[in-house]
Amino acid sequence: MSDLEEALTLTATSDGGRMAIADPRYEAANGMFGGWTAAILMRAVIESAGSGAEPSAITVNYVEKIEAGTEVIVRSSRVGGGRSLNHWHAEVVAADDERTLAHALVVLSERRVTDGHVEPSMPDAPDPESLEESHPPAPFGDRFVLRPVAGLPPASWLGNARLFGRYQTSSVMWVRDLSGRRVDHLQLVCLSDLNPPRSFFWSVGPRLSATLSLSVYFFATSAELAAVGDDYVLTAAIGTRGVDSISGQQARLWSRRGDLLATTEQLCWYR
Repeated sequence: MSDLEEALTLTATSDGGRMAIADPRYEAANGMFGGWTAAILMRAVIESAGSGAEPSAITVNYVEKIEAGTEVIVRSSRVGGGRSLNHWHAEVVAADDERTLAHALVVLSERRVTDGHVEPSMPDAPDPESLEESHPPAPFGDRFVLRPVAGLPPASWLGNARLFGRYQTSSVMWVRDLSGRRVDHLQLVCLSDLNPPRSFFWSVGPRLSATLSLSVYFFATSAELAAVGDDYVLTAAIGTRGVDSISGQQARLWSRRGDLLATTEQLCWYR
């Protein structure tokens, strides 16, 4: 079992909920890595819903810090829907006092073959193996490898002045989970939260930043996910606007062969 799969393990409780351990291997600078939190919420919904439907969207709101190493309860419930679409709510609560730490809305859908289109184009990027390797500057950083293509320095974000003091907030990088776990919807959620805060780009140095809300929209077909395996995913991100302590970011996630796997929208607080 891979590190990430182990960290996303849920154990049934007597009251119908599920218990998880906030795995310290996925700790961020201030509480748990937001990608882990989103993935554990989605896993609870997937396990509750059973087979037949796939995730199409998740929006997570981060309420309080989840302390690494603690037990948390994850609950999920179906809000409504029909034959093709189902809406679910999930929440992470503290095991000791029932405080809500994070909650999410998840949309599951029955995927059917139809016509379609793709408007954006995948950015030009060399093979990831030809680029310098780096890691997120957080305790969970050694779980993922990053290979910057554009807009990011090749070394640690926090220790490289080239990240700061500019007006452009776009970046492109290859990202990969080092555990060898094959990419699925849970892993796409984790990979979508690896971009550095956009407030770093226009600042003179690092500053406090916390994710308020993260949305991920899934487009990959089952065949496209299977084709990715445990390979790199290209993430292209850009800031929308930062003003009065609130900063926005959008990103697209692509497979190496050019399939648009998912898009994401993130809202952060910064000081």
